[in-house]
Amino acid sequence: MEFQEIFSDQEIGSRVRELGRKISEDYRGDSVVAVCVLKGAFVFFSDLVRHIDDQVDLQVDFVRLASYSDQTSRSGRMVFSKDMEIDIKDRNVLIIEDIVDTGHSMQYLRKVLAARGPKSIRIAAMVDKTERREVHDVTVDYPGFALSEGFIVGYGLDYAERYRNRAGIFDLKMD
Repeated sequence: MEFQEIFSDQEIGSRVRELGRKISEDYRGDSVVAVCVLKGAFVFFSDLVRHIDDQVDLQVDFVRLASYSDQTSRSGRMVFSKDMEIDIKDRNVLIIEDIVDTGHSMQYLRKVLAARGPKSIRIAAMVDKTERREVHDVTVDYPGFALSEGFIVGYGLDYAERYRNRAGIFDLKMD
């Protein structure tokens, strides 16, 4: 395997600080429930919430989605393997994801959370990847980096549960 760095640790740190400032401005004087989509977003989530200033009443929660598909289905069936614990009715919700790729997971999660009656739902993603986007009504409100193609690892993103601990984001080339 070969790793080609796409975004360095320094570039990521700078961009996360910028996103934290923008989110702080948008929610200043209001409350928000930041929802980490496990497992991939945990590093980005941890860094990002520490850059949202204390003028935002911030609570955190976690979800984990599992996709089950069969040979005849493209998108499969999504279910929660870990659901939220905080009630989001009439609350601002910020979904924090590692990468938005096809858009199916975010479309599903937005639909489920919207049924719980939040005041608003926005999405922050470290990588907004458009190469395989199939769901075009999913918008990343706070994109870290745009990427058109590649299989990426590092900064929480994995391949077979490996490489999450790399500081930068790398394009993984298989031999």
